[in-house]
Amino acid sequence: MLDRLLGREPLKERIADLEEDLHHTERELEAERDRRKAAVTDRQRADERVNRLEDRVAELEDRVTDADEGADLSFRHEESLRGGRLDAVLGRLESVESDPEGLLSAYVDGEVPDHVVETLGDRTPLVRRAEPCLVYADDAGLLAVALDPPVAPEPFLDWADTFRVERSWFEPRGRHAVGLVRADLFALGVYEDGERVSFEGFTSDVMGEHSKGGFSQARFERIRDGQIDDHLDRCREALAAVDAPRYLTGERVVLTEFTDLAAVTRPVDATGKPEPALEDAVHEFWTARLAGL
Repeated sequence: MLDRLLGREPLKERIADLEEDLHHTERELEAERDRRKAAVTDRQRADERVNRLEDRVAELEDRVTDADEGADLSFRHEESLRGGRLDAVLGRLESVESDPEGLLSAYVDGEVPDHVVETLGDRTPLVRRAEPCLVYADDAGLLAVALDPPVAPEPFLDWADTFRVERSWFEPRGRHAVGLVRADLFALGVYEDGERVSFEGFTSDVMGEHSKGGFSQARFERIRDGQIDDHLDRCREALAAVDAPRYLTGERVVLTEFTDLAAVTRPVDATGKPEPALEDAVHEFWTARLAGL
């Protein structure tokens, strides 16, 4: 009665209506956020599939090249090396000794040097399939392997009585940083001799694929590109603040934006929350691939 006399009843009814509208809008907003997260996940899966298909295309192109050269070859052995197994394999290479200039060490990235061709003969197409890679072989034809190191040296070729094996190409040394950058995710760890001493990570709300209705395609792409640019600016600030060599992993197309800040870049498929995703990226980055020639 008092509310009606004072004119407050219509106001209370209006407040109740607005609260109901607010609750409904909040539910719609939450649903939209869920949809965007699902769309981003779908996009990441699509990117991963593109990367796998690109690798498969490259592999098939190598096979076509080998077939054109009349080579029906396969690697004697293939293995991913990390940790104790990597240490053991590198130790074996370091232990090999020969007469002066009996052992060939080379890093091949592009055209295969003549000395490698002369040493491997009709096995040379396997180097083209494996490169960029280190090549270790002896002049007696007893040993020939290719290794893909995490940290690539400049191309070189040496004949000596031992193989040129530098552990810094394969194993984390001293203070360094490993980062993971995706269009909507960032993670960065600083390490001292392999042990992580600091961590920073965040995700950004980036719109997924455009659907019918709502924004026009052009406006949608402008908004999404702006969100990604803002995210990458945050990533760049975080990376620039680290005073240590930076090894950067993540989406292939995103990594091209950070070559000036990274000693090495390597595409990886690590996804999920920042910290476990970084652990996966670090594991993949410090894995070397061995192929018997």
